[in-house]
Amino acid sequence: MTVKTTLSFTDRHAEFLKSKVEEGVYASTSAAVAAAVEEMIRDEMEREAALNAMADEIRARMATPREEFIDEEEAFSLGDAMLRGPDDE
Repeated sequence: MTVKTTLSFTDRHAEFLKSKVEEGVYASTSAAVAAAVEEMIRDEMEREAALNAMADEIRARMATPREEFIDEEEAFSLGDAMLRGPDDE
């Protein structure tokens, strides 16, 4: 289904859309706007997936028993070694 609507753009945005249509990147201004909206939808879905993954990881870590924790020496030793590099050892 297609919905007809009226949109207003700044001169800058209108010129950009017009140039993309003239370059053949998009068939029409409507196609360019639709592509931008699709990208916004994808971005939002990716952001939501990332936030959900972080929330799941936080929940999993919160459920980890204290006896399974590792101390800071063990946690940061690999990172420290990587930052120092082979010549700094």
